[in-house]
Amino acid sequence: MNIEITPNYSYIFDFENEFIHQDTRVWMVKNWTYVFYYCGIYMAVIFGGQHFMQNRPRFELRGLLAIWNSLLAMFSIMGAFRTAPELVHVLRHYGLFHSVCVPSFIEHDRVSGFWTWLFVLSKLPELGDTVFIVLRKQPLIFLHWYHHITVLMYSWFSYTEYTASARWFIVMNYCVHSVMYSYYALRALNFKPPRSIAMLITTLQLTQMVVGCAINIWAHGFLQTAGKGSCNISEMNIKLSIAMYFSYFVLFARFFYKTYLSTNARKGKRMVKTTVGGGSNVDQVQYTASSKPTVISASLSATTAAQNDKIKAQ
Repeated sequence: MNIEITPNYSYIFDFENEFIHQDTRVWMVKNWTYVFYYCGIYMAVIFGGQHFMQNRPRFELRGLLAIWNSLLAMFSIMGAFRTAPELVHVLRHYGLFHSVCVPSFIEHDRVSGFWTWLFVLSKLPELGDTVFIVLRKQPLIFLHWYHHITVLMYSWFSYTEYTASARWFIVMNYCVHSVMYSYYALRALNFKPPRSIAMLITTLQLTQMVVGCAINIWAHGFLQTAGKGSCNISEMNIKLSIAMYFSYFVLFARFFYKTYLSTNARKGKRMVKTTVGGGSNVDQVQYTASSKPTVISASLSATTAAQNDKIKAQ
């Protein structure tokens, strides 16, 4: 391992030290296009599942949901702790250009490389979030499934190129998901975190999108000034990434406004959705008669129960 461009880890696990990035890249180059089949199956399952569940009672699945979110929270926390030091180290000692243009986080750092590989693979099982939404008959909004499939496709494609700017995206995603899945695990365990936590998560997601757009703008500038041989990111990747991040920003901003800033949200006249993320469940905010917001799980919302009763009556 090249010590000069990697942080001084206090401990390296054997499975991290045995990571061989060349093998994973060869596998991904051969197999990344299967992601389109996975996304097609995903769409068929979730929308077919909604149709299947339309006249059937919802599943509770609270215990399974708590385990699912807890596992994803622990995975994200571990990933954040194992990848963030590399980004900080590079920024401190090599600067912004290196962090955007040089893929040393995979090629020279086995710790960061291993958790980058797991990050890319994890986007496939994270599709399971939506299965819970369908089986529990929660609202499935466009932002949720669109975010899932585009992140999956972009992550697998980018790994084939060893896109250098991905170190930023990976660290940000791990950090945001650490908070987000921990929140959902607590909700599934019947804890009641304050509404401000849900608002914080959406704010972090918006910040992630702004930084993602900024990184792509810098990458484009570096590519023009330093040349393709010096900056390991393709023009196509930049176009795809900035389109993706900008669309996320628009959708999350609209979501944030409708949830927290709109007239109905402030006055508490209706049930509104709160946090939704890349790989998240959908919660709702219920406003009591005193206009004091209380975050509750969608599975427990009176609205959902009423909808179920209506369906049964039909």
